[in-house]
Amino acid sequence: MFICGMQCIHLWALAATTISIITTSAIAQESGKIAPSLPTDLIEDPHVREELGINEFTAPSIRLIFDDLEQLAPLPVKETKHDLPERMPLDRSDLSIEIGFLIAEGFLAVQNKTLGDIEAIAKELSRYGKALGAGERVNRHAASLLDHARNDRPEALKEELAATQKDVEIELVQLRDADLAHLISFGGWVRALECASLAVNMNFTEERASQLFREDIADYYEQILGSLDPRVSSRKHMLQIREICSGLKSAMTLASDEEPTEAKVAEIRDQSAKLADLALSRGQ
Repeated sequence: MFICGMQCIHLWALAATTISIITTSAIAQESGKIAPSLPTDLIEDPHVREELGINEFTAPSIRLIFDDLEQLAPLPVKETKHDLPERMPLDRSDLSIEIGFLIAEGFLAVQNKTLGDIEAIAKELSRYGKALGAGERVNRHAASLLDHARNDRPEALKEELAATQKDVEIELVQLRDADLAHLISFGGWVRALECASLAVNMNFTEERASQLFREDIADYYEQILGSLDPRVSSRKHMLQIREICSGLKSAMTLASDEEPTEAKVAEIRDQSAKLADLALSRGQ
């Protein structure tokens, strides 16, 4: 009965995602939106990939972004730490970016084996989820995150964090706020890149540096930011963020016979630090 129940839950979630994405996709087609090219190795759910294809409502998985950086562990968390203000952001786009940062902090805690950090992260995720309108979904995951942390289950924590992102995305797509789902993913990528680029900058090898040169990801987010609702994309800090993504795309591009260099890694590091500060600036 338990297995059947879990299968039913999974099928329900997949059906809900399918209906929501198809409905919203039809609206997008009418408005002439064209989906940017999404790196396929960052699609979490194989069912979505197989059944629905890749479209503008399929956001990169924060979990897979961190999986790609596994060989750089431990990542310098303390050296790049950001303290979010106690006051919640007033703008939903800022809320979404900061949720992405929080989910990324969860993956960093698992990767660096600091599971004691999970309690504070889970508490913040619950607070942010409620503010975004996905509180019930996030609260379920927060309770599970605490349980897995207390029982030292790192792989289960990764699954739960990935499920948190996915469940919030489902809620946002159903509310026709799919833009915000991309901003959650974007926030996670910014936090990952900030840590990874410093890790390589501190201990450079060409093999380690090669993990940073993902111009396809920088290009994807640059396009996504430009395709957001004008009320979001035209905000001053969002325009600056997009400009940095464009610069990162150039810095991350290597010619066929070119190897990563310490100078290029330093450039990526500097730009990613600026990107993180802007992403958390709330337009101030």
